[in-house]
Amino acid sequence: MTVIPEPLRRQVEERAKHRCEYCLLPNSLSFYPHEVDHIIALKHSGSTNAENLAYACWRCNRYKGTDLGSFDPETGAFSFLFNPRTQQWSDHFRWQDARINGITPEGRTTVYLLKLNSHERIAERQRLNLES
Repeated sequence: MTVIPEPLRRQVEERAKHRCEYCLLPNSLSFYPHEVDHIIALKHSGSTNAENLAYACWRCNRYKGTDLGSFDPETGAFSFLFNPRTQQWSDHFRWQDARINGITPEGRTTVYLLKLNSHERIAERQRLNLES
């Protein structure tokens, strides 16, 4: 386990406005505290610096793990995952009620791999009225 210095952790949290950078769940509404994710995992030579860290809820962080990409469920072609440091969320995802729809290969692959539209996550968003 990598220890992320507290000032760097705070910087990542504040930059993300205390919301998961993948599913946008606010930390204040999560049962478990959000975590700091290495976008490019250390095992893939990722670094522990602000440019490689994202704020993620525990579900997104667990489902993402050390993966960098997977297969686009629409085309079957390999695609990298959404990278919150180099890409804009709104360029890759759209809300449809409580669902998050991927509109690019990166978006669709991220929705699929991180299970952003699992029954539990949609029900959670409906309860919290997060869709927008």
